[in-house]
Amino acid sequence: MAFELTSPAFQHNGTIPARYTGDGAELSPALEWQGVPEAAQSLALIVDDPDAPDPDQPREREVHWLVYNLPAEDGGLPEGVTAAALPEGASEGLNGGHSVGYMAPLPAVGKHRYFFRLYALAAPLSETGVPFDRGALERAMSGLVLAHTELVGLYRRPE
Repeated sequence: MAFELTSPAFQHNGTIPARYTGDGAELSPALEWQGVPEAAQSLALIVDDPDAPDPDQPREREVHWLVYNLPAEDGGLPEGVTAAALPEGASEGLNGGHSVGYMAPLPAVGKHRYFFRLYALAAPLSETGVPFDRGALERAMSGLVLAHTELVGLYRRPE
């Protein structure tokens, strides 16, 4: 079975419902994964927007959510998961707003793509006592990635 990430809230390359954005309830969407490689010891999730701030002139990959040290097993995260409800041992990192947790999409201009990437890692990540930002998470994951899968959602603010 292939390593796969899906959401009951939207299809791959489909529109993210407003409920999961800054125009709605700002909840994280439910995510489900399967086909985790047998050798994996942990999972990490990076959600980012490569179209920030403007799809015609992107300047950064804005981070919307980092979750790491997820159990290396088929499973998922429920809608609106809080830090307290994460699986035991899992942690959230800093988003582009410099806070911990899910930062709902709220693009200023145009339709943006949101990449939900799930990485299967050969070892759990060593925690430093402070939440990882994207750079620290990627450095910690370096050399440990066994496989990855992605789900892309689209969002444009109502006119």
